[in-house]
Amino acid sequence: MIIAIDGMGGDNSPNAVVEACTQAVNELSEVNIIITGPEELIKNELKKYTYDKSKIEIVNASEVITPNEHPVMAIKKKKDSSLYKALSLVKEGKAQSIISAGSTGALMAGATFVIGRIKGIDRIALAPIMPGKNAPFMLVDAGANVDCKPQYLVQFAFMGKIYFENILKVNNPSVGLINIGEEEEKGNELTKNVHKLLKNADFNFVGNVEPRDVSNGDTNILVCDGFVGNTILKMYEGVASNIFNMLKKEIMSSTRGKIGGILLKPVFKAFKSRFDYSEYGASPFLGTKGIVLKAHGSSNVKAFKNSIKQAKICSESNFIYKISSELEKINELSDKT
Repeated sequence: MIIAIDGMGGDNSPNAVVEACTQAVNELSEVNIIITGPEELIKNELKKYTYDKSKIEIVNASEVITPNEHPVMAIKKKKDSSLYKALSLVKEGKAQSIISAGSTGALMAGATFVIGRIKGIDRIALAPIMPGKNAPFMLVDAGANVDCKPQYLVQFAFMGKIYFENILKVNNPSVGLINIGEEEEKGNELTKNVHKLLKNADFNFVGNVEPRDVSNGDTNILVCDGFVGNTILKMYEGVASNIFNMLKKEIMSSTRGKIGGILLKPVFKAFKSRFDYSEYGASPFLGTKGIVLKAHGSSNVKAFKNSIKQAKICSESNFIYKISSELEKINELSDKT
């Protein structure tokens, strides 16, 4: 399989990208990588490592899309950017997947307008895997679609179900709807209508999930519109960061705290690893014709390598085909009713 990687996406590019690619091809069988970016710059980075040179190719790209650019305009105007070149490789069938730690908006725009949506899917959704108290869970949509129709959220749940079953190997995953109350009649018109649809769909639907229960991780897939999802995502990241910083400050404020911190260091290390984004790889964009993975902007070597492993699993599972084929069956059943 061939994976296209945006060599200039993210805070640590191209250094972390290149190192991760060399480690990945040394450790993973049947994986070939195409890195897009300034050819000479990528070549100089590759010279630092020992790897099978037949497994990594460079596609030259002279431009870079930055996070502060308008996503759609950047994709339309910067056809020689590292991101656009990587997207084009998937569109042309020269790669099965793309990984980028660059602009989320630009990757979303490229996934929609360059690669395209699966037939029958109305909107592409960002679906990160989040750490929970009892288990990791998927949040979908986490910001790609601010304004949604009820059927979009039903499709989000459907695609999340396929992902959990085929990538995470969870049978009959649970689906919940993020809402302001557990009662069926709670919420706005969107959530009330979505609740009715999910209740009657062929899902393991557990009903409404209040925001205070999101972090428990008791529900595998949590669906919402992109406005709610992005708010939860950013608050989640902010609270986790503040807790760690506050705890560190308290420990370092006294001799007793410092001694206790030393004794509890293994506990803190294990706890922190549960919130480490690098452990979870990249966030998939669900609903695209190719595998599109968004890595965290500050991804390090470990995070990029885990993203490459994730892309391999997605490709081997025929994840895209399974969405297409099962969606077709659902549409056929809908047409008969």
